[in-house]
Amino acid sequence: MLDDTLKTQLKAYLERLQRPVELVATLDDSTASNELRELLQDIRAQSDKITVVEKNDLDVRKPSFLITNPGQDSGVRFAGVPLGHEFTSLVLALLQVGGHPSKEAAELLEQVKGLDGDFHFETYYSLSCHNCPDVVQALNLMSVLNPRITHTAIDGGVFQNEIESRGIMGVPTVFLNGERFGQGRMELAEIVAKIDTGSAARDAAKLGKKAPFDVLIVGGGPAGAAAAVYAARKGIRTGVVAERFGGQVLDTVGIENFISVQHTEGPQFAAAMERHVRDYEVDIMNLQRAKALVPASTPGGLIEVELENGARLKSRTVIISTGARWRNMNVPGEEQYRTKGVTNCPHCDGPLFKGKHVAVIGGGNSGIEAAIDLAGVVARVTVLEFAPELKADAVLQKKLLSMPNVTVITNAQTTAVLGDGSKVTGLAYTDRTTGEAQDIALDGVFVQIGLLPSTEWLKGTVELSRFGEVQVDAHGRTDVPGVFAAGDCTTAPYKQIITAAGDGAKAALAAFDYLIRTPVPA
Repeated sequence: MLDDTLKTQLKAYLERLQRPVELVATLDDSTASNELRELLQDIRAQSDKITVVEKNDLDVRKPSFLITNPGQDSGVRFAGVPLGHEFTSLVLALLQVGGHPSKEAAELLEQVKGLDGDFHFETYYSLSCHNCPDVVQALNLMSVLNPRITHTAIDGGVFQNEIESRGIMGVPTVFLNGERFGQGRMELAEIVAKIDTGSAARDAAKLGKKAPFDVLIVGGGPAGAAAAVYAARKGIRTGVVAERFGGQVLDTVGIENFISVQHTEGPQFAAAMERHVRDYEVDIMNLQRAKALVPASTPGGLIEVELENGARLKSRTVIISTGARWRNMNVPGEEQYRTKGVTNCPHCDGPLFKGKHVAVIGGGNSGIEAAIDLAGVVARVTVLEFAPELKADAVLQKKLLSMPNVTVITNAQTTAVLGDGSKVTGLAYTDRTTGEAQDIALDGVFVQIGLLPSTEWLKGTVELSRFGEVQVDAHGRTDVPGVFAAGDCTTAPYKQIITAAGDGAKAALAAFDYLIRTPVPA
C-alpha cells in the first residue's frame, strides 16, 4: 500500500510516539476493507508501539478504524482509506493519540479541554480536497484532548450512499450530533468559537485592551503578510487582524509561478507565510472580521478599525489588504442551492459528482482549468461562457476541446439555477445570439467568473472604484491620510500572489515613510 519512501518517512515520524497506540479495525469483504487492512499493517510495521486488532462485529461504518490507546474505547476514527491529502491527517492523529504534543496555542488547547458538553462530530471529505485536512485535523485534535468529544472522518467516495442520503454536495461538510454544523475550511479556533458561545465576548474584551499600533494591517493574505514582515523589520509596533490568515491562497491548489518556488500548494504556502510573519514581533489577531474604518479626527492622530465582535483597534497607520472572494452569478436559485450543487471548488467537490453531469460557468483560465479537472471525474461537463468566445489561454482551450465529454456553449447568459428544493436539477440560460431561453438538466454548477473585492466595510470612508476596489496611487496610498491598501482589494492590475506580495511590501514602506514624516499630536 505504501511505497518504500513513504514507509521510511512514516517510520521517522512514529519514533516520536510516547505511548502505545492501538488501531481497532472494523472491516468487511469489500475492496476498500482489503486496502485498509493492508494500510494498517504497513503502519504497524513501522513502530513497535503500534498494534492492530480487528473487531468486525462492532456497529460502526465498514471499513473504518479507531486510533486509540490500549484499554480505551475512544479516540480518532477514520471511515475509509485515508490516503491522498488525508494521509497527513492520519499521521498527525497517530502522533497525537501517541502523546506527541500539538503546536496549537496553549490557551486554545486549554479552551478545548474545558468545553462542557457532549459533541459528536462527523466530517465528510474527499481525497482530492485540499481544504478538508484542516477541518479533519482540528476535530481529531479536539477528540484527543477532550473525552466528551468524538470525531469520525468519512471518505465520501467510499460512503457514497451517505453522501446521497444526507444531501452532501460539497466538502468538507461537518455534522455535529447529527445536525449540519458547517461546510468549507475551518480552523481549530473557528470551530471552538462556534461551540463556545462566550468566546466572542471574551475576544472583544481582550482585543479592546490592546495598545495602539504603529501599523495595523487588515487582511492576512500575501499582501498582508508581506506588509507585516516589512513593517516589523522597521522595528515599529505591527499588528495583523485577519478573517483567516492566508486568504485566497488557502483555496489555491497548485502554485507554480511564485519566483524561486517551483511548485507548492496553497495551504503549504499560507503556512509558510504565517511562519515567516511569526518570526518577527507581529501581533496576529486571526479569525476577526473588520466592520468599519474610522479615520483619525486630527492629522497624525489614531485611526480606528472596528471589528464585528465590537472591539476597536487603534493605529497610527492602517494597511488594507482584505483581498477578494469568488464572484456570484446573482441569479435566482444560486444562494438557495449553494452547497446543494452550487459550488466553486472543482478539486474539493468534483469527486462528489462522479458519473454525473455538471456545468462550469466561465470561460476564462480558471473556468477552463476547472472543466478539464472535472472532465476526468464526472460523466459530462458543459461550459457556459457569456462572451462570443472563450477567454482562456490557447493551450487550455486546446486541451479542453480534445476531451470527448465536454460541451462548450458561448453567448450564454445564465438566468437561473434550477432545483427540486433539496438539490440542483438544472440550469436556465438565454442564447444571446437568438434570445431563446434554454434549460439544461444537470446535477452541479461550478461558478468560475472572477473575483469580487472584499471592501463593503469601507464604503463611505475611502474612495472605491466602480468595481468596489480601493483606489490607490503608486505608493499604495488611499485618499485618507495614514490609510494604505495593497493586493487584490485595490485598483492595482494583475491579481497575482507575487504582485500582491510586492504591493504589501510597498504599502508597508510607504506607511513607514508617513510615520517618520508625520508629527504625533500632543
